[in-house]
Amino acid sequence: MTDLRIAGANQPRPIEIPEIKESGQAGGAQFVNSLQEAIGHINDAQTGASQAVDALVTGQNTNIHQAMVALQQADASFQLMMQVRNKLVTAYEEIQRMQI
Repeated sequence: MTDLRIAGANQPRPIEIPEIKESGQAGGAQFVNSLQEAIGHINDAQTGASQAVDALVTGQNTNIHQAMVALQQADASFQLMMQVRNKLVTAYEEIQRMQI
């Protein structure tokens, strides 16, 4: 009978683990910068929506669809930010409950 085994198939392969940086500062700073940038974009969306509504109310802009789209985009961005915040708070609370 023919031997159908492949050479090395029974040998376990070593698991490759990526290098872990000594200091968590670089990753942490990058994460903070990403959050600050996202919050800045959300703030810009809120400001733009407020300006669109003001322009609509004062009669400078008669396009209600544009104002409503700006409001919905700002609302969706804000809701997403709140969900991310809730997940971060939950993760923080979970870490606080861990026993050392």
